[in-house]
Amino acid sequence: MPEVIETDICVIGAGSGGLATAAGASMMGAKTVLVEKGLMGGDCLNYGCVPSKALLAAGKAAHAFTSASRFGITAVEPTVDHAAIYEHVHGVIAAIEPNDSVERFEGLGVTVVQGEGRFVGRREVAVGDTRIKARRFVIATGSSAAIPPIPGLDTVPYHTNETIFHDRRFPKHLIVIGGGPIGCEMAQAHRRLGADVTILEMFSVMPKDDVELVDIARQSMIADGIDIREGVRVERIEKTADGVAVILKSDDDEQRIEGSDILLATGRRPNVNHLDLEAADVTYSAKGIEVDSRLRTSNKHIFAIGDCAGALQFTHVALYHAGIVIRNALFRLPAKADHSSIPWVTYTSPEVAQVGLNEVQAREQRGSDFQILRWPFHENDRAQAERMTDGLIKVIVTPKGKILGAGIAGPNAGELIQVWVLAMANGLNIGALAGMVVPYPTLGEVSKRLAGSYYTPKLFGERTKWLVRFLAKFG
Repeated sequence: MPEVIETDICVIGAGSGGLATAAGASMMGAKTVLVEKGLMGGDCLNYGCVPSKALLAAGKAAHAFTSASRFGITAVEPTVDHAAIYEHVHGVIAAIEPNDSVERFEGLGVTVVQGEGRFVGRREVAVGDTRIKARRFVIATGSSAAIPPIPGLDTVPYHTNETIFHDRRFPKHLIVIGGGPIGCEMAQAHRRLGADVTILEMFSVMPKDDVELVDIARQSMIADGIDIREGVRVERIEKTADGVAVILKSDDDEQRIEGSDILLATGRRPNVNHLDLEAADVTYSAKGIEVDSRLRTSNKHIFAIGDCAGALQFTHVALYHAGIVIRNALFRLPAKADHSSIPWVTYTSPEVAQVGLNEVQAREQRGSDFQILRWPFHENDRAQAERMTDGLIKVIVTPKGKILGAGIAGPNAGELIQVWVLAMANGLNIGALAGMVVPYPTLGEVSKRLAGSYYTPKLFGERTKWLVRFLAKFG
């Protein structure tokens, strides 16, 4: 007879969002079951955020050797031990792994069921011979690399983010197909660690970010020696004696690029097909599971969070969703997800960060009813001291100073954007940032200086000068 588990809440998927939901629910007293068919920690820990940032850190360290002359230090070409770098990457994963382990979650009171879950009813999931009946289900199955239908791709070996960190053979010439955040980050990391790198992008690199800010990152990648080809179409892929060849089509002309390895970075697809969602009356499409503002599916007893719900595909969004679901599922509060102040960062050097509207989106939504504020990093004293002056902060505000969006390209942009996230999430006016006191010298001063520039025309205008002269007459 199959084992039957009855529980308050069943979470399917042990990535960041699923783990946060399961831990929160169990610690608040709900009987909780967590189902995972693969590795605990999901994509972020094992194939995504953690290993990619560890590899980027190694690339940044190598780059410090070759760029030391800006400080009066003789630049040298570093000796790169690729085997040791892979050990570093997997050492970082291993250091974080215990936080996401089966043992830790069982210690929190969560029942962990390892295997592939599929719905066999509106309130029942099967995992092998085990049946799980729950008052509420949370689907947190994430997403996987999308494989494009390129002729010849099936005849050659290729990498996705799920394999690039686990093949200990370092690429000699990495051809990256796709110039989004993953493609650009991996291109720069591998280039700085000694590989030749070519990026092939059908449109433009990092297409969801502000074009002015993206160009700062683009120029940095070009300066690193990355061959960036935008507006190109991959016609086919062929196997060669030493690796692979990618053939590009442009009008009547063909270009052939040969390399040792291919990395596919052409987007993500939600992991929903194996769940048998029809049995649970849950509506979904190729874009993911359909949810309302409370993250409920068409079956109101089932929630979906993170990548599989077609949301912004970031770990921090899945974690945010976990909090929304716990309020709805456990406390029956009508909590709604608000994505208007969700930030994102591409961790190239320099980083590119964004929250809210960029310039193109502002024009589409508001016409000319907004103002653009800019402040370059070369006007920042700390940036000058660190010789990191290639950067720009760009903020969109209404004529009355309401913040509509902020973008930063520059060192530590992912840290600097956070004050703008706080301001937008709490409805703070531009004056709140202009009035804050920041320590000197810090990169964070770029935010204060930019905010202050909003008031410059009025503060130093003729009306102010007249008022000062008028008041001076009274002693």
